Amino acid sequence: MIRHVASLAAFLVLAALALPVAAPAAQTGGDGGDAIVVISGDVTVPRGEEVDGIVVASGDVRLAGHSDGDVVLFSGDATVSGTIDGDLVTFGGQARLLPSAHVSGDVRYGDERPVVAGAAIVRGDVTKEDWPDSWDFVPFVGAFVLWLAITVSMALLGLLMLLIAPRAADAIEARSRERVGILIAIGFAVAIAVPVAGAIAAVTVVGLPLAFLVLLALAPLAALAYVASAYVLGRRIVKEPKGRIWAFLAGLAVLRVLALVPILGFLAGLAAAIFGLGLIGAAIGAARERSQPAPSPGS
Repeated sequence: MIRHVASLAAFLVLAALALPVAAPAAQTGGDGGDAIVVISGDVTVPRGEEVDGIVVASGDVRLAGHSDGDVVLFSGDATVSGTIDGDLVTFGGQARLLPSAHVSGDVRYGDERPVVAGAAIVRGDVTKEDWPDSWDFVPFVGAFVLWLAITVSMALLGLLMLLIAPRAADAIEARSRERVGILIAIGFAVAIAVPVAGAIAAVTVVGLPLAFLVLLALAPLAALAYVASAYVLGRRIVKEPKGRIWAFLAGLAVLRVLALVPILGFLAGLAAAIFGLGLIGAAIGAARERSQPAPSPGS
């Protein structure tokens, strides 16, 4: 049991590290012998090719070549006609071992019993495993990986904002000292207006590309609003003359700790995004007013 828990934990760590690049629709093994980690998609290793191991979260595996390590599937079927120098593990789905298949380790399954051809070779045991204890912590680990990814992304975005436009960050913080009700109203207006504008643009065929771009801009806009609120919150904790970066990190830490609390974390994140939209809108409005030339005395 400990071995399988460790395998599952290792997969989750690898998945978190490989998430940006290891989620293709299908992947084919190469001659480099690297391990293959896929979040969603099928994996094919042709005859004559070798990999160090295969881990698939959701997808099928077709192995005609050689795996110099375990082959693990969490949801999907495995068809093996090649060689596995290790174990074949299927949490969900079914494994099929064709006559030319050779597995030096065990074949373990949690759902459907594998179909093993008479000429196939399995050096270890073919056993059904009960993994309820292993799966109990999967949602929690998955949620933590997602939380960590969001936290790192928000930190990088906020630091980039402070390095590129520190005065803009100060202008946003200055707007937070105005009436909060107006800022919240502006935030709600922006949060409603952008999706509505996208929906209106989508009514016409000509406006479909514009609608797509508008809706695509929602996620980065919400992220920018979130880090703006984090900076403002941090400035309430870390006063000047201490640096902007320390203030931002303090505010972000508070928001991300709150994000760990069910329901409250969602509400805090939503409030931060809406308030941040209000801050950005108010800062843009103030900048436009300053940029307009003053009226001449005779006008």
